[in-house]
Amino acid sequence: MNNWIIAGEALSGRSGHEAGRALLARLYRQHFGGEMPEILREPGGKPYFSTGNIHFSITHTKAHVFCALADHPIGIDAEELTRPVKESLAQRVLSPGEYAQYGAAADKNRAFLTFWVLKEAAAKATGEGIRGFPNKTDFSLNDPRVQEIDGCLVAVVEIQK
Repeated sequence: MNNWIIAGEALSGRSGHEAGRALLARLYRQHFGGEMPEILREPGGKPYFSTGNIHFSITHTKAHVFCALADHPIGIDAEELTRPVKESLAQRVLSPGEYAQYGAAADKNRAFLTFWVLKEAAAKATGEGIRGFPNKTDFSLNDPRVQEIDGCLVAVVEIQK
């Protein structure tokens, strides 16, 4: 597998869980030619395949689902660009460096969502999850791991072996 594979689509009336599992199964079949292995969970809750050395991550918004597959730990997160963000949340969850970038940004909502999808994707990649106020990171608004897809900001963070 080359680095990682990402796919996304509209929920189309399905739940995020249902759409995510269906997208993951389809992506797995397309790239590996067989049925997706059983999904188990690590003690901390991170899902993984019961067989093989393929890692995955799934995320959904109110209208979209996205999935990533890789041969190393990976995390994906997405947020609709229309999601409103409160200043008080930015003050609690952004590190001082991130908050300075946020404060200087012309589009503060987009700036916050950029940091948020990076924080979530990184937490999924490591399996640590987000606990409390995740203000110990030092991401940049220009991070190339964030892209806009179908009105969503989507971040993919990899942990190379």
